[in-house]
Amino acid sequence: MKFWNFKAKDADTGELTLYGEISEYSWYGDEVTPAQFKKDLDALGGIKTLNIYINSGGGDAFAGQAIYSTLHRHPAHKTVYIDGLAASAASVIAMAGDKIIMPANAMLMIHNAWTITRGDKAHVRKVADTLEQVDKTLISVYTARTALPEDEISAMMDAETWLSAAEAVEKGFADEVEQGKKVAASLHDGILMLNSQQIDLKRYKKAPDIEEYAPETPENTDNGGETPARADIALQEQKLRIQKTKSKILKLYGGIN
Repeated sequence: MKFWNFKAKDADTGELTLYGEISEYSWYGDEVTPAQFKKDLDALGGIKTLNIYINSGGGDAFAGQAIYSTLHRHPAHKTVYIDGLAASAASVIAMAGDKIIMPANAMLMIHNAWTITRGDKAHVRKVADTLEQVDKTLISVYTARTALPEDEISAMMDAETWLSAAEAVEKGFADEVEQGKKVAASLHDGILMLNSQQIDLKRYKKAPDIEEYAPETPENTDNGGETPARADIALQEQKLRIQKTKSKILKLYGGIN
């Protein structure tokens, strides 16, 4: 199942939307899915500009790295718009942008790779070594974009660092704060509804309080000020239940995030 969407705006401009989970399963050792992503990108033809829209709590680290590398190599000028949140693997993908723009109340988060595993001591040590290698590759991506020292990036990842748009620009993770764009958000049982996108914050240790976001009310949503219909509310609640079930399954089967 694709979690990305490419479309051609015109002959010279393409768009990529990455909303939600970055892959529902690990891309580790997967030769098919990265190839399909590149095939979809190549189908846009000789575009000169690629606009990338991200609103994601992250996902599979290997998927994030593969997408970053594919986008980074592409010759088009890439502008990344972080529409609400770029956390974990999504923040890695964002670093592929030649220009990164965030609304004033958007956020970006970096942290060490983690996984859930089981086995004897030899297996657990091997998993820890793999995680350490993944962290090194993530550090190289962030330092290439920000020019910050590796030890500073490493310390930020150790601390699971959440950056506001202004802080991201100050540190070099973004280039511009987009003023005036509203981010609608609400929180229920650890699931953040951010611009109508579900993001599971329970996986993270230091997720910010919801008060840091503008609450989702009729005054700051883009539906003309109308209160959502009962059917829409019921659909959102159903999606929350599905997301919680997915989170439990992912925790059981592991994967590196």
